[in-house]
Amino acid sequence: MQQQAGVTMRNYGRLASRRILILGMADDPFAVTIVYKMNVGFRFMRNASDIIRTVSRHTLAYMLFSMSELFRHYDEFDPLDLLIIHAVLNANVIHVMNDPVLDEKFSSIHAVEPDVIKQGVSRAALSRFLSLPLETVRRRVTGLKRRKILAETKAGLIVTEQNAFRFGNNHELQKTNMLLLAKLLRDLKRAGISGPDDLRASRGATAAKKAK
Repeated sequence: MQQQAGVTMRNYGRLASRRILILGMADDPFAVTIVYKMNVGFRFMRNASDIIRTVSRHTLAYMLFSMSELFRHYDEFDPLDLLIIHAVLNANVIHVMNDPVLDEKFSSIHAVEPDVIKQGVSRAALSRFLSLPLETVRRRVTGLKRRKILAETKAGLIVTEQNAFRFGNNHELQKTNMLLLAKLLRDLKRAGISGPDDLRASRGATAAKKAK
């Protein structure tokens, strides 16, 4: 009976976390209490000048919640395959992010980068970037090509624009990411971090302490 109750409590804890941290709903006092006790970022305390640890906690929480949503949405995929897909996707559009004109052109949620402008990536580059054995990457890529998620171009691998799973164009995940990012920015602001200048000030204070 205790085990069953424990499972129920853990499940409720996950549900409460999702409601409060992702949807911004705090209408359930019991849920708020659970989230607070689970230490998932409901407390905001910062008095020290060195904010590196604070930033690390909040950014780690953002990354983990993002990954949790990704794995939850694509639960039929192996997590390693999802990692490779999104590493390829990132490589495909990194030049778009670095070009203000292209970045604005494809800024709409309804704008999808066509395959012809995507920058390919090699299996060796993926292996180095993800710190995975090359043979593992090759094997996984073969399976993802078979599912028509990845395609081969002269420049390397791309995530196909027309893939049936909407990788790179998943509106639900994009909207969820906006909620998670908004929470991260709110948390950092409450910790006294409004922009990159605050991080530089922190590094300066840390360097001064070490010099003493």
